[in-house]
Amino acid sequence: MSENCIQSRRLLMITAIGDVMREAYKRRWITTRDGNCSMRQRGRDTLYITPSGTRKTTIIPETVVRLPIFESKLVLSDKRPSGELEMHWLLQQEDKTQCVLHLHPTYIVATMMAGHDLHDVAKEFPEVYRYTRVGHNVPKLPAVSAELASSTYFQMTDPSGALICDVVGQANHGATSVGKHPWDAFEHIERLEHICEIFLKSR
Repeated sequence: MSENCIQSRRLLMITAIGDVMREAYKRRWITTRDGNCSMRQRGRDTLYITPSGTRKTTIIPETVVRLPIFESKLVLSDKRPSGELEMHWLLQQEDKTQCVLHLHPTYIVATMMAGHDLHDVAKEFPEVYRYTRVGHNVPKLPAVSAELASSTYFQMTDPSGALICDVVGQANHGATSVGKHPWDAFEHIERLEHICEIFLKSR
């Protein structure tokens, strides 16, 4: 793939980060300054992530924070990345193209607050489980904490660090998903939110 093609694809993916955050806000899955999304492109030494404290409806490519990766470590700058940076970086350390998305969808959170494990709920809906691997709930932990970041990582990966699911719920908090593109990560959460709504309304 030529360098121009790589750059064009990267710009499209960064633009999609803003589009995904606006769609999440429209669906009331986040409030104005909630949620976060990151992107990494294989063979490139930069992590792209939404900024902290910014209205997510205003995200454009120029406002996405760019963090260089040097010797497998992030190089922080004076720009403020999302407070969930540690969680994103744990899931983004492998050199491949993927996106991590964190939102607060209503029915996903409500299902967990009602005491249900999302992995077990998803097993009742084969049309979802066929396309989206749902992990077990991450226990209730403080938001923007190292404990939440590491617990999410360990729930989504095996001992070798390979992903074993596409999305997990974080108790009393939200959901985090991984996909090759921002919209892929969005669709994993969308499917889970849809079945959680059906599940709760059927009871």
